[in-house]
Amino acid sequence: MTILVTSSTGTIGSRVVKELVDRGAEVKALMRDRSKAGGVPGAEPIVGDLSDPEGMRDALDGVDTLFLLSPVVPEELTLALLNLRLAADFQLKGIVYFSMANADALVDVPHAAAKFAAERMIQKQDLPATILRPNYFMQNDMMIKDALLEQNQYAMPIGQRGAAMVDVRDIAEVAALELLKRDRAPDRLPRDLIDISGPDVLNADRLVSIWSEALGRPISYAGDDLEALERQHRTFMTPSMAFDVALMFDGWQQIGVLPMTGAVDRLTATLGRPLRTYQAFAEETAQQWRS
Repeated sequence: MTILVTSSTGTIGSRVVKELVDRGAEVKALMRDRSKAGGVPGAEPIVGDLSDPEGMRDALDGVDTLFLLSPVVPEELTLALLNLRLAADFQLKGIVYFSMANADALVDVPHAAAKFAAERMIQKQDLPATILRPNYFMQNDMMIKDALLEQNQYAMPIGQRGAAMVDVRDIAEVAALELLKRDRAPDRLPRDLIDISGPDVLNADRLVSIWSEALGRPISYAGDDLEALERQHRTFMTPSMAFDVALMFDGWQQIGVLPMTGAVDRLTATLGRPLRTYQAFAEETAQQWRS
């Protein structure tokens, strides 16, 4: 049985490949640049692009289960729908689709709306898929290293409603376990949706307190300034995508990124251990920065 992992050299995909390989799975790792194959040891590198249906047909040949993570780009919806259709055409045994928390609620956020549209296709076409809805990645906060260390500020405008932030290592492990469950089942499994949230709901005040403790000095909150966030993101992404990110944070400030009922208990049972906490992440990251 063979599993194809898309976006295999990225933050999540590379970790999913490792979790699968460590558990003895046969893995094909889709990448656009073969020079990155060293980042997915133990997997068969497959050069391809989600935007190329013919190339994806070649990549899917001989595959039983698909991990589909579409990049957050303006054409994200097109990429997701086309590749879900290809997966259906190949009658894959299982699909694990990487969506996001609040995909159904953030109707004015383009990349959230794209993910929810893909979820709808999975439902309407009755595809044998698990939809993963990961919460805010703890590791996103490594982007504000300079603000924390040089300005003593927590500079993500997360607001006061709170987010059940989750460690990317937990996300990858849950994804890998779900892929293996579908790949090794004797028959196709029914559709499922898994909310991957962390154990604590964290708002700006709590995050400031955690970082003050981890860094050993007072940290303040930089505020809910979405225009500043958009300007900052325009330095490394297109203007439309920077606005997309600002809209996402605006939604989070309004409604939060809260876990579904029972989500943490389900994840704890799946992993057989407690979920990693933000406190542990902050302490680990602060130690890395000190070294």
